[in-house]
Formats: sequence, C-alpha cells, structure tokens
Amino acid sequence: MEGGIHKAESTEFRDLLYLTSKQPFILRLAFSAGIGGLLFGYDTGVISGALLYIRDDFSEVEKSTVLQETIVSMAVAGAIVGAGAGGWMNDRFGRRPSILIADLLFLAGSMVMCFAPSPAVIIAGRVLVGLGVGMASMTSPLYISEASPARIRGALVSTNGLLITAGQFLSYLINLAFTKVTGTWRWMLGVAGVPALVQFVLMLALPESPRWLYRKDRKAEAEEVMRRIYPPEEVDAEIEALRVSVEADMAQERSLGGAGGTLRKALGSAVVRRGLTAGVLCQVAQQLVGINTVMYYSPTIVQLAGFASNSTALALSLVTSGLNAAGSVVSMFFVDKAGRRRLMLLSLAGIVACLAMLSGVFFAVDTHSPDVSIAGTAALSPGANGTCPEYALAAAAGGEEWTCTQCLRAPSGCGFCADAADKLLPGACLAASDAARRACRAGGAAGRREWYARGCPSSFGWLALVALGAYIVSYSPGMGSVPWLINSEVYPLRFRGVCGGIAAVANWASNLLVTQTFLSMTQELGTAGTFMLFCGVSAGLFILLFLVVPETKGLQFEEVEQMLGSKDYKAWKKFNPKA
Repeated sequence: MEGGIHKAESTEFRDLLYLTSKQPFILRLAFSAGIGGLLFGYDTGVISGALLYIRDDFSEVEKSTVLQETIVSMAVAGAIVGAGAGGWMNDRFGRRPSILIADLLFLAGSMVMCFAPSPAVIIAGRVLVGLGVGMASMTSPLYISEASPARIRGALVSTNGLLITAGQFLSYLINLAFTKVTGTWRWMLGVAGVPALVQFVLMLALPESPRWLYRKDRKAEAEEVMRRIYPPEEVDAEIEALRVSVEADMAQERSLGGAGGTLRKALGSAVVRRGLTAGVLCQVAQQLVGINTVMYYSPTIVQLAGFASNSTALALSLVTSGLNAAGSVVSMFFVDKAGRRRLMLLSLAGIVACLAMLSGVFFAVDTHSPDVSIAGTAALSPGANGTCPEYALAAAAGGEEWTCTQCLRAPSGCGFCADAADKLLPGACLAASDAARRACRAGGAAGRREWYARGCPSSFGWLALVALGAYIVSYSPGMGSVPWLINSEVYPLRFRGVCGGIAAVANWASNLLVTQTFLSMTQELGTAGTFMLFCGVSAGLFILLFLVVPETKGLQFEEVEQMLGSKDYKAWKKFNPKA
C-alpha cells in the first residue's frame, strides 16, 4: 500500500515476533526509519514547554501572542512545504536519501534554535525543523511499508504512529528535566538534534526501498535487499510478486498520462469524489476539534487554569501526553471490533462534552478570579516599573473594582501578583516587566508570592486538568488515529497516492490555522469563549462526519470501491457487498 497506513491485524503481531527472530534485519530497518515518527512527535511536544521560557527571555515574545503563535506554527508551515517537496524527492531520489535530507534539516533547525540570539532566528530554525518533519512524516511510513514483509507490514507501520506519541511523551520528560538548568529552552530545542543524528547514522548503513529500486530498473539491487528481508524459502515468491506489482503500477500510470492525468481522472470519478470528501473531512476534523491547541500549548493552558509555575505546568502537561500515547495503543486493539465510523463518532461526541466542560471551567475561573488590592498594588509599585497603566487610570477615576482577569487582559500587558498568605485573596496589578516579576517573587510577610501572567489563581484549576485529560482520552483512540486509517481505505488503489497527498495537505493546513490563531482567540474571546467555539465547531463536524463518512470495517478494497460507486450510496447505511 504505497504511501498509506496499513492496519495491523492481531495475527500480524504474532508473525512479527516470529519473523524478526529469524530475520533481525527487519526490526533494525523498521526501528531506524521509525525514528522519523519520534522526531515528528518530539517537535510537536517540545515547543509547548520551550515557549514558556522563550517568553521569559524575550520581552517582545511575552507581549505578543501573534509572535508566540508564529514561533509555534512556522514548523507547521514548513511541514506543509516539506511534505509537498518530500513527495517529489521520494520519487526522484528515493526513500532513503529523503530521510537522510530530512535528518539534516531537522539537525540544522535544532542547532539554529539552540543558539538563536533573537525570536526571528528561532522562527527560522522552526521553519527548517518543519521542513524535516514534513518530509519524515510521509517518508518514514512509506519506507517501512515498502521494505517490510507483506504479512507483518501493518504491525511494523503501526509502530511509526506509536513512536509519534512516544516522541510527544519524551519531549515533556525532556522539558521537565531542563527546567532548572541554565538556558532551559535552548537545551529543550537543541536535544532534538540527537535522535536526528542517530537516525542519519543508522540510515547510512541501510539499503534503499526494494520497490523504488525495482521501479528504477535496478532489479539486481532490489533482489539483494529482499534476500536480507525475507526468509530464504520465501524470497523467490516475493521477488516475483514485486515484479508483477511494479509492472502493473507502471503500466497503469502510463495509461493515465502521468501525475496530471491521474489527478484529472481522479476528480472525474464519483467513487473518488465521495472517498476524497470523506477522507479530507476526516483530516480537517482531526485538527479543527482543537487537538493541537492541547499538544502545542498544553502548559500554557495549564497556566490559564491558574497554575503559575512553569515547572508545575510542564509536569501536569506530561499527563496529557501520556494519555495520548496510551490512546494510540487502545485504538490498535479496538478499531477492528468497534468499526471506524462508530469509534470516530463516539470519540467526537466525547470531545464535544469535554470542550463544553473546559469552557464552563474557564468561565468559572474568570468570574471568580481574585480582586485587585489598591494597597497591595501601591506597596509593590515603587520596586517595579509601576502600576498597570489601565488599572491606575481606573483607580484614579474611582471606577469599579478590578479583578485579576481584567488585569491580565489590559492592552498594555500587565501581570497579577498574588497575596503571599492566600493566592485567592486580593493581589497587586502591575505593569508586566522583569522588575515587577522579581519584586513579586521576592516574597512577603507570609512567604513567597506567585506571579501570574497567563491565568489567574483559582480553586477550579484541577477541574480544568480533569477535563483536559478526558478530552485526550476521548480524542486519541478515535479522532487521533481513525482519520489516517479511513484515508488508507476509501481511495481506489490507482488513485491512492494523489488523494492521500491532497488529504495530507488539508491536515497540515488545518493544523496551521488552529496553531496560528489559538492564543489570539483566547485574547479576544477569552479562554472560555475559545473552547466554546471549538465545542460548536466539533458539534458541526459530528453532523458532517455522520453524513459523509462510511463504515469500511471488514470490507476489501474492491468492496469499498463498489460501495462508494453504488447509485443508492448513503454513508450512514450499512453496505452489503453480496447484495
């Protein structure tokens, strides 16, 4: 299945243990290429923690949500370009060179970010990393798929998805490990270059995909690679199967008139249009439910819930990453029993409920935030850069009393210094600056004060963590993995490459839209309003998915094509291929 994700059946995991014990080279190949998935996951997670400390080091980043969003989302923008360029490079130069180039880009981007003297250089490094991630995200599964024995292909390719979530979990552990080290965010971002370097070295000793070699008429090399992959008694039969498959593919491409002909032919088919509508909608829905607001901004969301400490926010965010990794394992075991459509709709229903709960919790946080104390603000102002300008004007005019929420939303950029005895008591509203932060944290009569710049002190914060965890538990087994599986099943084999590419671009573009706007939306709509917006969008997507996405459980590829081409096709109707 070129370029797609093959679903592993339970027997494949037993065959995996048997074949890898006889041919350990297979496991070495899959692990080496699978590091690309680890890089993908690590980059997704590491920026969420690094951003907390980048804000502390650069005042222009602290004051600009657009700049924060740009630092996060430029890797996604780079990935869109990297995925597009990777498709061409895969066909022109091969799978192995594409992975090597992706590693070099990732390593270069990590080093640029590690030694960046300014936010602009960090953004440049993020673009380089994104290019590498985009290339690796599509090439690693393809390389594993084409260089794996057929009967364990699904099990081996499934490990790539598992390594993505493992990379996210690892990134939170690394973030947590460097919270007390000088140059925190530089270490967090620089360490990403280590697995890229390891993969580069490992891939130098591995061969090219036998399928690509055969397509390039390098048949002797392809056969030599296959003799290292398959047991001796299976080699000849597999070589013949490869010959027949490649020659049939090449004949089909010639009949379609190349890539442009393939695209025109695809869009002219009702089967492909229905499949592409379902596939693209699944990929767009996967992003528009807001998952990457959690994965990219998880520590920031924790701070918005009232946990001021960077290290505390990172530690609590580790839970969401762990739940995401566990959910990907659950999906591997249940998607064939529950069915793709049902699991995805159940997942989306849970997401809607959790987003509604998150919105309610953040509304409670906003409406029950501590008051601002005139005396407390005046006491700290001389040691900092003064009172928050908007609060000073309101106090001078004798207007209504301010709360922490109003203080943090002041246009000039202000912070809230909590009372030393009890963070829920009235505190000080100061102009945000390093001096104000130091003055606040210097302590008070009853102990050390906390400085709040993102969210206010609250007794409801733990409810936000519960809702966040429930959101991940709802998302990961269904919306987290099923859209990729749907896209591997709803396209006719002859159009799978071009349709899969369209769906992948839709996924990355939707990802970019969400990551580039999340912090701005929390500023304009409030955190409660932002999550309510995601809740409404998710409810609308539930209806669309119900109407558009068919059930493909238990159907052969030919039967899926038959279902999509039937005159009375309705996505919600169960299809009987024997009827």
